[in-house]
Amino acid sequence: MHKPSATKTHAPANPLARLLFGTSLITQIAIGMVCGIALALLAPDFALKTALLGDVFVSALKSVAPVLVLVLVVAAISNHRHGQVTHIRPVLTLYLLGTLAAAAVAVLASFAFPTTLVLDAAQAEGTPPGGILGVLKGLLLSAVSNPVRALMEANFIGVLAWASALGIALRHACQSTRALLTDLSEAVSRIVHVVIRLAPLGIFGLVAATLASSGLDALLGYGRVLAVIVGSMVFVALVVNPLIVFWVTRRNPYPLVFTCLRESGITAFFTRSSAANIPVNLELCKRLNLHEDTYSVSIPLGATINMAGAAITITVMTLAAAHTLGIGVDLPTALLLCVVASLAACGVSGVAGGSLLLIPMACDLFGISTDVAMQVVAIGFVISVVQDSVETALNSSTDVVFTAAACTSVTKLGAKKQKS
Repeated sequence: MHKPSATKTHAPANPLARLLFGTSLITQIAIGMVCGIALALLAPDFALKTALLGDVFVSALKSVAPVLVLVLVVAAISNHRHGQVTHIRPVLTLYLLGTLAAAAVAVLASFAFPTTLVLDAAQAEGTPPGGILGVLKGLLLSAVSNPVRALMEANFIGVLAWASALGIALRHACQSTRALLTDLSEAVSRIVHVVIRLAPLGIFGLVAATLASSGLDALLGYGRVLAVIVGSMVFVALVVNPLIVFWVTRRNPYPLVFTCLRESGITAFFTRSSAANIPVNLELCKRLNLHEDTYSVSIPLGATINMAGAAITITVMTLAAAHTLGIGVDLPTALLLCVVASLAACGVSGVAGGSLLLIPMACDLFGISTDVAMQVVAIGFVISVVQDSVETALNSSTDVVFTAAACTSVTKLGAKKQKS
């Protein structure tokens, strides 16, 4: 009797199909970047029309991220059992340490390469917070926000607070209910996977439209301050973060750091949104085989409070304003600025305009008027084409770096205890 042959999978015969389905996602994203740059240079008018691709991709990520965070955290906490290991505390410690270190790097860079600004920019839009208490008040109000409103507005502090409360309450639910939550989280994760596969098209549209509309001409006048900001962020990403990871894990940190920069930093650079990059980071953590109960909480939390890039922006722009006005900055004031910038950076996601609108609060330390500070904010908006992109790439990739470092450290410690 003739037996049917086993089904074989064949590679697509079409070269374009092989390119689309036979290469890794990162390679496809790189191809999308190159095509976007080429289109912006060759046909800028047509490139502007591709903005729709980027807008759809970013909107899809932003829309799915709050739902994903809610179901993942509820499922993780409700299925958590007494004695089960989680690593949230060391992750939070690394978040705080990394943000403080970034602010310190920004202070040193500003002293080593002092910059001045031409303070004749147009007034920026938005209202800065009144101070640290205003930022902390905003975070507290975000935590007790209406859950439906928190989901609609992608208020991740509120989403995390409600998800944690629901997860704790559902720990006493029946097994079938907890199993349903697990299935729901897996279903939403599959939707996220489909959205992430659209990244090459989204990045293509974002790159083409951004270069065609903004270009780089507007950045030349502020090249020095932009160089200090970007240089500080690169130094943190390639030197400070690896040192912290090595201190925690006692392993070569660069394979992890480069993986996170490549697979998280690139998408964050172009989406310019830590919230939109949450699904990307959760997917990366899953591929790295990290502890799910840890990263399901630490990643959305990091998108809210782990803001090393924001601390750098606030510090450099504030010190540039002080240098421009001839205000002397002593060491105690510089250290105080590091603390203020770090605390303020934790509230960036709750302030319209991001890190830039927190600059007036930091300027208040040096007696700089709000009118002048808002001119500094306006300059920040001019350079935000690059500044905000690099800042988001640093912030988002660091979430995975520190989560992975904490998980690795606790796992090694547990293995040592078992041996002894």
